[in-house]
Amino acid sequence: MRKKIDFSQPLMVLAPLAGYTDLPFRSVVKKFGADITISEMISSNALVYKSEKTLKMIEKSPSEDPYIVQIAGNTPELVRDAVLLLNDIEGIDGIDLNCGCPAPKVFSHGSGSNLLGDLKKLEMILSTVKKYSTKQYTSAKVRLGVNEKIPVEIGKAVEACGVDFVSVHGRTRAGKYKAPVDYDAIKAMKEAISIPVFANGDIKDYAKAKEVLEYTKADGVMIGRGAIGRPWIFHQLKQQIEDKDISESLKKQIVLEHFDATLKFHGDHGAIMFRKLLHSYSKGYTGAHEFRDIINKISDAKVMRDMIESFFDPS
Repeated sequence: MRKKIDFSQPLMVLAPLAGYTDLPFRSVVKKFGADITISEMISSNALVYKSEKTLKMIEKSPSEDPYIVQIAGNTPELVRDAVLLLNDIEGIDGIDLNCGCPAPKVFSHGSGSNLLGDLKKLEMILSTVKKYSTKQYTSAKVRLGVNEKIPVEIGKAVEACGVDFVSVHGRTRAGKYKAPVDYDAIKAMKEAISIPVFANGDIKDYAKAKEVLEYTKADGVMIGRGAIGRPWIFHQLKQQIEDKDISESLKKQIVLEHFDATLKFHGDHGAIMFRKLLHSYSKGYTGAHEFRDIINKISDAKVMRDMIESFFDPS
């Protein structure tokens, strides 16, 4: 079987972000050159109970190849059952275990970044994914620790489970999204293990990606929040260009394409869901504040599309 991921060149990966990286968004970034797309974090519990909403979250766009589903879970039994269910779904190339989510409700549930405080448990659950998955890839997304930074120990624990790669967000759970990203710690993990490592955290443009790759010697970068409102960042990384080189007309085309894809996937409710995305897309534009105030009150898709057409019109 042909391996779908080529680690010989630095890879550009879309990070899973709850409430953002749904199928419409992933299909947009895929078009712009993201090498790998990953689903939003899926609760193993919800998956095992075959929640309709959860099964819809797993659906992928035909362009997503390779495509990885990320799961979270707090016991080997639950994770095993979730994996067995995913094994039966076509088009999934890998399963990623979330060991980094800092959200209080995920943490108190014993999953996400909670696993970084109990590496034996992390190994038990991750080994379960590896053992039962029939997909081509198994991976883990981690942070540097819960309160203390232990990147080397975490890297070695993950590697011991026989996974194909690890993505590391350069903050602890306590650091949430505010503490400075510790690229030294990512570098230390990369040096300590032999599996591919993707660097994640505050990578928002080509210059930063280049600097992080050169400094950490990581095998790729994973971008999450840096792609919200700027999905063309993957095009910039691939073409090695800066923000100013993305034309306004291209930006408008992308916003409309993303909007249409959101409506197609989520139905009429998609217009309301798209409000927060328009908040991001309009950042830096003249009149953005007024524009946001207006769209916050719009739920009619046709009216919203007209607003997008006129607001992002480069002429």
